[in-house]
Amino acid sequence: MIRSMTAFARKDVQGGWGTLTCEIRTVNHRYLEPSFRLPEAFRELENGFREELRHQLKRGKVDVSMRLQSAESATQSFEISEEMAQAVNEAANHINRMLDNPAHINALDILRWPGVLSVPEQDYGPAKEAAVALFEHTVAELASVREREGERLRPLFEDRLKAMGELVSKVRTRMPELLEAQEKALRERFEKARVELDSERVAQEMVVLAQKSDVAEELDRLDAHMNEVSDTLQSEDAIGRRLDFLMQELNREANTLSSKSIDAGVTRIAVDLKVLIEQVREQVQNLE
Repeated sequence: MIRSMTAFARKDVQGGWGTLTCEIRTVNHRYLEPSFRLPEAFRELENGFREELRHQLKRGKVDVSMRLQSAESATQSFEISEEMAQAVNEAANHINRMLDNPAHINALDILRWPGVLSVPEQDYGPAKEAAVALFEHTVAELASVREREGERLRPLFEDRLKAMGELVSKVRTRMPELLEAQEKALRERFEKARVELDSERVAQEMVVLAQKSDVAEELDRLDAHMNEVSDTLQSEDAIGRRLDFLMQELNREANTLSSKSIDAGVTRIAVDLKVLIEQVREQVQNLE
């Protein structure tokens, strides 16, 4: 399965406690690197979220954002301790009676006194349960998006792979002709230099030339690597790293093919081959 590392998913859920929104963005990265922005009341859920990500994703930089918008019915309320407020007021009045120029205490002064005003603790239990389910659904949607984005690249990979195979086949077909042409050119150089043609000397020179220009192993390895790429594209596992490695190997063989070239046509083919490999490699960098 081809999976892209670049994707986005967003889901919402509503309840009596309000509206929860979860957004997950991913981009390419060598490893799985998640980061979270969660409501403070949901911080304890982060470890579970990380574990869920590890089950669904193998690589990528993952940004998770979750927001809670409280319902109007859950508007923040306050609790006032009338006993504490009365005690503060009486204490202030008692002190004022002892002063020559007393200053009257107002309501805000009393409310600021510790223990007079408090915020009742909100029950986030139902919202947390909804957050866990919402996160799982959003991650599942993200994984689906990554698969769809990755599968869109399959035709590109297959087309480039087919073109590479045709180039390798063209070089393989031309090699006997090129070696024959090299032998003819070698004989002509001997004749032009008026060197007496010694069949044994010619044979030795041809052996040396053949060894320098023999690219059979490179062509075989290119075919083997391309077959491995084709097989890897059918795998259900994460394939990005393996494909990246295979692109490096293909490029190495293409460079060797170019360095051993004894013909301008083969050199052009090697260059075209490297262009195709690079086009695939650029896309592979974004695969899981």
